[in-house]
Amino acid sequence: MPLCSTTEPSQQAFQHWWQKNGDWVEEPNVRRGGESGVQRLLDQSGVLYAKKQVGHIYRSLLYPQGRPTVLRERRALQALPALGVLVPKMIYCGINYDAQQGWCGLLVTEELEGFENIEVWYENGGREACGEAVHAQLLQLVGATLARMHLGRWQHGCLYAKHIFVRIDGETPQVALLDLEKSRRRLTRVQAAQHDLPQLRRHSPWSDADWQLVLSGYREIFAEGARGLGTPLA
Repeated sequence: MPLCSTTEPSQQAFQHWWQKNGDWVEEPNVRRGGESGVQRLLDQSGVLYAKKQVGHIYRSLLYPQGRPTVLRERRALQALPALGVLVPKMIYCGINYDAQQGWCGLLVTEELEGFENIEVWYENGGREACGEAVHAQLLQLVGATLARMHLGRWQHGCLYAKHIFVRIDGETPQVALLDLEKSRRRLTRVQAAQHDLPQLRRHSPWSDADWQLVLSGYREIFAEGARGLGTPLA
């Protein structure tokens, strides 16, 4: 990842976090005309994750020339907890414009301790370890979590199973959402739901029966959002 330098006093915090290095958990990759990657940092407060971006932007009517996508993710991280949706705690978010490289974006979040993405959880035998009754609760909680997000008119925008993180404490499941850089608010709740839910269904490991459990949890919170996406459980 190239250096994104600044000499502005107001950007000292940006430089402090940008210069911290750790192992890449997501190697920098080229997309959206720039680079984006995630490093795992060992800090005195614990494990942190730093998303570093150079030239990685989104465009909108308000910002036709583009803005770093970490700003969209910041808005979601600030808004979703109030809706009852668990997301990583944000430690720092900042941007800097470099004359040579353009926009640089930086987002630092705390580790979700004990959580792993649901695909890895399945691969590690999580379903077998917790049993089918707890697994059913987990899938219903996935649905309820998404419904709460959509009730706030928030659309994840890139909802794959790997963006759903889970943790089981005894017989109590927990669900969190990650990678919200494509998130945005829609005009209506149904618009948000009708984008995310079909996308998740296409990019999930669940059987039809499993998907019905996700939808049953979703409908308990926001039945209208799941209209036409499967027959409700009897």
